[in-house]
Amino acid sequence: MTQRQRWTAEQIPDQTDRVFLVTGANSGLGLATARALARRGGHVILAVRDEEKGRRAIADITAGQPDARLEARHLDLSDLDSVRAFADRLYVDLPRLDVLVNNAGVMAPPRSLSAQGHELQFACNHLGHFALTGLLLDLLTAGHDPRVVTVSSVNHRKASLRFDDLAGERGYSPMGFYNQSKFANAVFGHELHLRLTRAGSPVRSLLAHPGYTATNLQMKETTGLLRFVLGRIGNPLLAQLPARGALPQLYAATAPDAAGGGFYGPDGTAELRGAPTRVALAPAAADRETGRRLWELSERMTGVRFALPALA
Repeated sequence: MTQRQRWTAEQIPDQTDRVFLVTGANSGLGLATARALARRGGHVILAVRDEEKGRRAIADITAGQPDARLEARHLDLSDLDSVRAFADRLYVDLPRLDVLVNNAGVMAPPRSLSAQGHELQFACNHLGHFALTGLLLDLLTAGHDPRVVTVSSVNHRKASLRFDDLAGERGYSPMGFYNQSKFANAVFGHELHLRLTRAGSPVRSLLAHPGYTATNLQMKETTGLLRFVLGRIGNPLLAQLPARGALPQLYAATAPDAAGGGFYGPDGTAELRGAPTRVALAPAAADRETGRRLWELSERMTGVRFALPALA
């Protein structure tokens, strides 16, 4: 996967009879991911907070792909009750799940709390996906070449975990807590890989990041000056379109040679743009003690226990 062999969505293998779940699939990276997977024959479940927007996304895809196999289901990742209800319904309706793409997220809003009282970005971007993955692990284990792809950010390298103030009660920075949530994604994806490997599970855990991609996150979630800088200046000058930004997570979800534990991002300068390639995980995100501590904390905060052995 060198720059002479730049991977594109046209290289996605046939996905007929494979079932994908993409969170946050009504716009941006999630919509681009759902569109590309449906084009290659995949049955794609769009997990969305707003079902009407999900139906519009399906109409948008099927306008160009009338035979696409798509469905929209309600999921609010910031509310753990919604995550449990969603997972319960999936077990009733599906015999297996082949790929889970943990894509949805919120970015740099004013400080607010989830239904369970957790800081919103940590709740939605990390805890909701942690719980969803754990609850769906049996369905994934029954899948064909099953994978969990967790979408982090190049910004994970700027962050750490504020274990003593995860809710931001003693100080809150919108971007600082966004970066923390993306660091948590990276730690989770790596730790999940280690635990799945030790258990001998057929499920692979992979990480991806989109570089700098123009999505609704910069325009709708952020506030004030940050929205102006990111949305009005940064997006037109620097950002790539969602169809390009989604390539690393599509590669992780479908490429035969995508490795369990691999982290995929753009191959351009500072990993902001380009074709997917394997990139480096921040050493702090691979720290064993950080991984153990976040895992155990996430289990307590969500009430979800993975049926996987703890690591020594």
